[in-house]
Amino acid sequence: MIESAVLWLLKLLAAPAVGLSSVFVIAFVSATLVPLGSEPAVFAVIKANPAMFWPAILVATLGNTLGGALDYFIGYRAKVAFAKERKSRWFAWLARYGAKTMLLSWVPGIGDPLCTLGGWLHLPFWPSLGYMAIGKFMRYLTMTAALLYVPDSFWKKLAEMVNNFWHMLF
Repeated sequence: MIESAVLWLLKLLAAPAVGLSSVFVIAFVSATLVPLGSEPAVFAVIKANPAMFWPAILVATLGNTLGGALDYFIGYRAKVAFAKERKSRWFAWLARYGAKTMLLSWVPGIGDPLCTLGGWLHLPFWPSLGYMAIGKFMRYLTMTAALLYVPDSFWKKLAEMVNNFWHMLF
């Protein structure tokens, strides 16, 4: 049931008429603690329409930063849930370096919880948000630019392999 709902949502978001809104929603959701990557959506929009490079990067950055802000506020309100973790090295490290640690919010696996912990520690919101935005912008810019240098023949071959694998399963 969940798989069909996710597939329906992805199909809806893949509609060409909602390209940038899809990028925003996927980037926002992927910045929360939900395991979802937004780079493929950004790359797909840009590959389909190269003139959308900067709008897609900026929309993804905005969506991902706002998702990070949501994580921050979840952490801000979740002191009780994290009280037993107070003595971990993460807290000491975050307390020592402050809002600048939000530059690492782009790192897969640790970036989203980092935003949550930053909120828990009540790091200053606006500097934290600014550093989040810088880190996330740099990630989208770097990842998308790198993916654009991969030859189209690679992507076609990859799509063919995935399609064959999919048909083999079902």
